[in-house]
Amino acid sequence: MNQFTAEHTPAEIVKIFPKASDLFKQRKIDFCCGGNRPLTDVFTEKSLDEMTVLTELNTAYKNWINKGHASTDWDALSMTELIDYITKTYHDPLEQELSALNGFVTRVLTVHGKDHPHLEELYNLYNLFQTELIDHTIKENNEVFPLIKEYEVNPSEELLAKIHDANGNLEDEHETTGNLLKQIREITNDFEPPQGACNTYNMTYARLAELESETYDHIHLENNILFKKL
Repeated sequence: MNQFTAEHTPAEIVKIFPKASDLFKQRKIDFCCGGNRPLTDVFTEKSLDEMTVLTELNTAYKNWINKGHASTDWDALSMTELIDYITKTYHDPLEQELSALNGFVTRVLTVHGKDHPHLEELYNLYNLFQTELIDHTIKENNEVFPLIKEYEVNPSEELLAKIHDANGNLEDEHETTGNLLKQIREITNDFEPPQGACNTYNMTYARLAELESETYDHIHLENNILFKKL
């Protein structure tokens, strides 16, 4: 591909150029749950200047290619290989990180909640997000992913129907997760700590931002690559 146009979708672009996710996150362009709309629709909805965004995107892509980077050919991977990658990269470390970050969110609320009332809402949103995501990954690991692996070896219409039913629920849950992340970003002022915030406060917001980034990449791989193979 020589360059991206407004007719490409964010999901297509991130599949080819993973670093585009940074630009999309910065401009609050959804590339995972709602990533299958052409950019021209997104530009209109968000009142973004098409030329500015596309120039920045294509310049970054050209520089990335010139540095010797190459896109991962996700289409060349089997569904089992994709599942193993998703499990190792995102699912395995997730519960530990969520638990550790819960401690930070709780600590910040305990120490600063009186002066910063929004931290109570952050605490409630985060705990809901944590519960949703853990339940979701357990369902994928124990139910859906084994079905997909079985289908790849022994395909059948009956098994495919089961997977599609399960995937429909999973994509709904992905959308719920994405909405919670949007609320967390809003309540934290785009993860910008207040002036004079302590180290724990700063670390909490930084880790929340990283968690958001990892989760969007995680959902993108499932919705727009793995599930599309079915």
